[in-house]
Amino acid sequence: MVTQTTPLHKTPATAKPVTPPPQLPEIGYLRLNQIIGDKDHPPIIPVGKTSWWNGCKSGKYPKPVKLGVRTTAWKVEDIRVLVESIAMGAA
Repeated sequence: MVTQTTPLHKTPATAKPVTPPPQLPEIGYLRLNQIIGDKDHPPIIPVGKTSWWNGCKSGKYPKPVKLGVRTTAWKVEDIRVLVESIAMGAA
């Protein structure tokens, strides 16, 4: 009796392609959608908007910088430190 098996290394046709982590610029600022992701940006920190803001208030995430009346951003350096601390298991 011959049975067919599917190879374990193949992925189904419906699998989403894996996107590499975004490269952070050396200096500058990131907007919220660049940090937590949206349809145009893969997330650096995959949390929801409310969780992000609550984390900013509690000190878990970096404090925002107001660039204008309706423009808020975060320093790239602060986000890089956060990513490294998460990678090391501190956050």
